[in-house]
Parts: sequence; C-alpha cells; structure tokens
Amino acid sequence: MIFQIELGPKAEDVLNKLPKDIALRITKKLYAIAENPFRFLGHIEIDNCYKLRIEVYRALIEVDYENKILIVRMLDKRSRIYKR
Repeated sequence: MIFQIELGPKAEDVLNKLPKDIALRITKKLYAIAENPFRFLGHIEIDNCYKLRIEVYRALIEVDYENKILIVRMLDKRSRIYKR
C-alpha cells in the first residue's frame, strides 16, 4: 500500500527557503515513508493531522485514505510549528 506525497503551499514555501542539503534530507524522508507511513507518523489533535519527526523539523501531514495520498500541510522547526 504505497501512498503518494503532496506538498501543501505552506510546506513548499518553507522547503524552498531551506538550504539545499536540509531540503534534500527532508524530501528523502518524506518519500521514504510512502510505503508504510503509519510506522513513522504520530497522531496529534491539531486538525486531525499526523506528525513526522525529521531531525529538528516536524511535518504536519493530512492523510487521504481513499486516494492514498499524504498531504504535507506544514513544515517547520519543532520550536515553531505547534505555535502556528
């Protein structure tokens, strides 16, 4: 059961502003979880999303079960992401 990965506009903006090496590590991690995402995702109560830890960064991900799509809504450092 492989999921597709989609970046939301906020996540894409943050990813484009990061240094290339960090953006590449984050992108690799996002695509690495596509095969078995629930092994890596933790549920949080914010808008029924899941969180993914990527070093000091966190990704808030919404899951579309019908179409098998993981939608990355927000991406930021841990210290800032939960304040949004």
